[in-house]
Amino acid sequence: MRRTMGRSARMGLALAVAAACVALDQWTKALALGNLVPGRPMTLVPGVMDLLLVRNTGAAFSIGEGAGWVFVLVCLVVCAAVAVALWRARDVPVPLVVCAGLVMGGGVGNLIDRVTRGWVCDFFATTFVDFAVFNVADIFVCTGVGLGIVLTLVWDARRAREGEAKDGRAARSVARGDTEGTGGRSAADRLRGKGGGRRG
Repeated sequence: MRRTMGRSARMGLALAVAAACVALDQWTKALALGNLVPGRPMTLVPGVMDLLLVRNTGAAFSIGEGAGWVFVLVCLVVCAAVAVALWRARDVPVPLVVCAGLVMGGGVGNLIDRVTRGWVCDFFATTFVDFAVFNVADIFVCTGVGLGIVLTLVWDARRAREGEAKDGRAARSVARGDTEGTGGRSAADRLRGKGGGRRG
């Protein structure tokens, strides 16, 4: 059974998760800015990951560079939409509340960069595949969105199966009741028939 929370509790959990994400994101960015030199990679995991400081003026994974304030607006709208959806929903499982907190926390983490610096601090660079440089906030957003989609699909499928099983049980119950009712009427008819025979 899915565990759900009341409105105030779910908002509190989502905000707590978001705050933790923002704190971790800003801490790692402070470490990157204090210890890395732009353009000089530092090996983190040989053959897998380097640390490379990049000033990203675009969105996650350096998409849309140069449109920073557009992404500020988009981030505000998305975070507000997630918060409103959490508040208005009647039934939100706890894992989905956590996913919402991840999305909001990651979004706010990058939003702080855009507002205070005009660019986002990225520093994770994969070496085994050619991929954009990213940061902890990007990881939170992608994890929250991806995991949220998977969980929603799984729960929707489970709900559909439970609904079909419930309908099947209801149909069998109705059929059983009809059979018992028919059997009762047949017995009464037989008794009336026997009584009529004795009177004759």
